[in-house]
Amino acid sequence: MYNPAQQRELAELSKQLLQDTLSAEPVERQMELLRSVLVYHEWRYYVLHSPVISDFEYDLLYKKLEALEEQYPELITQDSPTQRVSNDLTEGFAAVPHLSPMLSLDNSYNADDLNDFDTQIKKLCLLKETDEVEYVVEPKFDGGSIALVDEGDRLIRGATRGSGILGEEITANAKVIRSIPLKAAFSKYNIFKTELRGEVLIRKDNFEKINKKRAEEGLEPFANARNSAAGGLRIKDPKETAQRGLEAFVYTLGYAVDAAGNDILSTFPTHEKSMSILGDLGFKVPGDAHKVCRNIGEVIDFCNEWQEKRESYPYEIDGMVIKVNDRNLQEKSGFTSHHPRWAIAFKFKAKQATTKLLNVEFQVGKIGSVTPVAKLEPVPLAGVTIASVSLHNEDFIKEKDIRIGDTVLMERAGDVIPYIVKSMAELRHGGEEPIEFPKNCPVCNTPLVKPEGEAAWRCTNYDCEAQVLQRMIHHVSKDAMDIEGLGKSIVERFYQLGWLQSLADIYRLDYEKIAQLEGFGEKSAANLRASVEEAKQRPIQRFLYGLSIHHLGKKVSQLLAAQIHHVLDLKNWTIGDFTNIKDVGPVVAENVMAFFANPKNIRLLEEIESLGVNLLQTDDDRPKALREDAPLLGKTILFTGTLLKMGRKEAQERAAAAGAKNLSAVSPNLDILVVGENAGSKLKKATEIGTIQVLSEDEFLEILEK
Repeated sequence: MYNPAQQRELAELSKQLLQDTLSAEPVERQMELLRSVLVYHEWRYYVLHSPVISDFEYDLLYKKLEALEEQYPELITQDSPTQRVSNDLTEGFAAVPHLSPMLSLDNSYNADDLNDFDTQIKKLCLLKETDEVEYVVEPKFDGGSIALVDEGDRLIRGATRGSGILGEEITANAKVIRSIPLKAAFSKYNIFKTELRGEVLIRKDNFEKINKKRAEEGLEPFANARNSAAGGLRIKDPKETAQRGLEAFVYTLGYAVDAAGNDILSTFPTHEKSMSILGDLGFKVPGDAHKVCRNIGEVIDFCNEWQEKRESYPYEIDGMVIKVNDRNLQEKSGFTSHHPRWAIAFKFKAKQATTKLLNVEFQVGKIGSVTPVAKLEPVPLAGVTIASVSLHNEDFIKEKDIRIGDTVLMERAGDVIPYIVKSMAELRHGGEEPIEFPKNCPVCNTPLVKPEGEAAWRCTNYDCEAQVLQRMIHHVSKDAMDIEGLGKSIVERFYQLGWLQSLADIYRLDYEKIAQLEGFGEKSAANLRASVEEAKQRPIQRFLYGLSIHHLGKKVSQLLAAQIHHVLDLKNWTIGDFTNIKDVGPVVAENVMAFFANPKNIRLLEEIESLGVNLLQTDDDRPKALREDAPLLGKTILFTGTLLKMGRKEAQERAAAAGAKNLSAVSPNLDILVVGENAGSKLKKATEIGTIQVLSEDEFLEILEK
C-alpha cells in the first residue's frame, strides 16, 4: 500500500505534526495531513501489526484532528479516521458482519479527564452534580480484539474486530484457544444468540518462550506480545495458532436475543451482572484487576494503583477501562459514531515510543568496560523524558543493526530501564551511518582488549581517569561504603576541583574548603565529615566490594571477609584458598589475586588504613551461627508473587536466618516455593515438578515462629 519513500515521508510528517511545526499551514491543509498520517499508522498497526509510533503518539495525532474538526465542522470529510472505526481487513479471510458495531473507546490520561467524563455522564443522564455514578473498572488488555458468536449454546463464529462493522472470520482459530468454551449454557439465562467481545493475549512468560524459540530458529523476535497475539489470530493454519499459547479474556456482552429474536440485554441490569454470568459459564473474565467503584474518586484511586503495579500483572495491559455499571444509564448516555459515551479508557504512561538516534558516545566504567551510549532526540516515555540509552556492547549494535540517524523503537523495561527494541530499517533514507566501535580507550587512548568469553571491550589502564572517577563513585555508593552526602554529582565536582584523585582522598577531605563551596556551608560540611567518619568503621565485606575488583560482587566479598582477619591477608592467598570456598570460582579468584599482587594497590590500602579506615574483620563480617534446630536448616527456598506482610528482600533475609538457601529459579533442587499474590510461571513450573513444597506467606511465617 505504501512504498518505502512514502513511508519515510509520512514518518517525518508525523514527527512535524507532533512537534506542531506545521501550525502555520492553512487549517484545511493541516487536517489533510493529519488524516494522511493517521490512515498510514492505522495500516501499520492493524494490517501489518508493526507500528512505527507508540499508541500515545497516535492518540495525540488523533486528538489534534478531533479538535480541528470540532472547530471547523464544515471541513470534516467522510474518509476521516474520526468518522469511522479503524479497518484491519486483508485478503484471505471472509468478511462477516458483527451483530452490533464494535466501537473504539475515548481516551483519558489523568484524573482531570476522568472527572470531566463523570461530569458528562451526569449531564447526559440528567443527574445532579452531587449524585454518585457507579462504575466498573477493568484492565485495558493490549492484544488482539475478537468477537464471539454463540447460538443454541454453541460457539458458531469467531471474528476479528475489522472495521467495527465487518470483521474477518477466524472461527477455526478461535476454537483452538482453550479459554474459549466450545459450549456454554446460555439457554439457562434465556439467551438463544449472543455476541461477546474480548481480547486475545499471550501471557508474558509465554511470550518470552516464543521469542526464545524464534531466536533459536534464527527468526527475528516479536517487538511485543500484542503483535504476536494479534498476528496469531490471523494465521491460516489453526495448528500454528494453537502453538502461540493464546488466551481470550471476554469483557462485554454486546448482543443478546431470545429464541424469538427479542433483545434481552435489558434483563441484565448491570455490566457487572453480565460479566458474572459469563464467568459462571466458563469464560475467562477480568478478575483481580477489576473493581466495582461507587464513584469517580474510587475509579481514579484504582486506576492510579494499577498504573503503579501493572508490571506485576501476568498479561500486558496499557490502561484501565471505565464503564458505567447501570445498563439504563448506559442507554441514556448513548454512543457517538466512534465510541460509547458511557465508557472511557484511562491510558497508562507510554511504555514505547519512537525517536531518532543522533549520536553515540563511549563511556568507560570502573573496571574499564567501554559502553556505547546512544544520544537521542528527547522523547517522553512512561512519565520521564529519555535523551540517552545504553547500547550495551558491540554485539548488541550489530545484532539489531542500529545506525546513527535511525528511527528507533524505545521501551522502558518495568518502567525503569529504557532500551532500544529495534531500529526502523524501512524508514531509512540512505544517510544513516554505521556505528564504529573505537579501537582505543576514548579517555586515555590505551588499546582496548576483549577478554575471551566476554562481550565488552575493556581499557586495561588501571589509572585511566574515567576508571578512577567511576571507582570513587562506586566506593561511596550505598551498597559499598555508603557515605551519605557524597553522591555521584558531588564526587564529580570534587574530582574537577582536584580534591579527589584516589580512594584515599575520600578519607582526607578538607572540610573547611568544602564549607566555603556554593551549596554547602558549615552544617553540610560537618554532616559530610560525620558520614565519612562513620564509613571508616564499615565491615570489611563492604570495603572489599567498594574496591571495584572485576567480578567481586557483594556475595563473594562477604564470603572472603568471613575467612580473613585483615584485608591485606588476601595478598598471601593462593587460587586454592579462594576456590576451596563454596561459590567462589577461579575467575574471581584470579582477579582478586591480581589486585593484591600489585604493589601500587597494597600501598593504596596501607594509606587508606593510615587514615583511620578499618581493614579488620568485624562481627558483621563473621557468618552468623545457626541453631541446630533452625526451622529451615538445609532447605532451599524461592519467593514468587507479591508478598503483603514484608518485602522480598526481608523475606529472603529471614529465610537465610532460619537456615535456608535462597535460589533464583525453580528447579528440581528447590525445596520450598513461597507464593504471594499474582504468582505466575514459577508456581506452574513448581506444580509440574511435583516435589516442591508450596507455602503461602502466612504458612512461611508460621514455620519461622517454631
